[in-house]
Amino acid sequence: MKLGIFDSGIGGEAVAASLKTAFPEADFMLADDRAHLPYGDRSAEDITQLTDAAIQPLLEGNCDIIVIACNSATAAAIETLRERYPTQTFIGLEPMIKPAAELTKTGVIAVCATPATLASERYHRLKANYAENLTVIEPDCSSWARMIEENDLNEENIEQTIESVIAQKADVIVLACTHYHWIREVIEEVAADRAEVLVPSDAIARRVTELLESR
Repeated sequence: MKLGIFDSGIGGEAVAASLKTAFPEADFMLADDRAHLPYGDRSAEDITQLTDAAIQPLLEGNCDIIVIACNSATAAAIETLRERYPTQTFIGLEPMIKPAAELTKTGVIAVCATPATLASERYHRLKANYAENLTVIEPDCSSWARMIEENDLNEENIEQTIESVIAQKADVIVLACTHYHWIREVIEEVAADRAEVLVPSDAIARRVTELLESR
C-alpha cells in the first residue's frame, strides 16, 4: 500500500509519523507547499488551486490513498479534488466537533483553527449537525501555523489562549490544524486535567483501515 500525505507545511510530517506507527508496511509519499504558507488566511479558491498543484506528485506516484492532512485544504478543496480525480481515494481532515460534543460535560468546547477553516461551509455544517446546543469558542490562533513553521514559538500567547477558553468553561479543546500537533504537549501541559485535547491522527488511521477493509 502506498499512502500519500499532503499538508501546506510541516503538519503532514506529524500525521505521517502517526500513520507509520499504524501501518509499518506501507510506503509513504509526502508533499507540501511551504512556498505558499500559510493557507489559513487565503481564499477558498486560492487554497483549491494551490492544493491541486501541490498534490500532482502524489497523483503521479499512484498512491492508493491520499490524505489531505490540512484542515484548511480539506475545507476548501477536497470536494473539488474528488470531482476532478474520481478514481483517486482521498481522506480529508475535519475539526473533531462530533467527538468533542460527545465528550463535553460543561457544554462548552473550544476549536483552535485557521480563519479559512472557521469560515468554511464544511465547518459550519459540522457545528450545525453536532454542536447546535453547545457553546463553541473559536479563539484567535491565526499566528500559530507560521509560528510553528518558523520554529518561533510564543508560549505566552499559547498559554493565554488556552487559559482563556478554560476560563470560559471549555472542557474539550479541538486542535483543528495539523501544524498544532507540534505544540500539542504545550497545550496539554497548560490544560492539565481541566480540558481534554483532541487531535485527528487516530481518526485518520481508523479511516484508512475502513477503506482498506472495504476493498
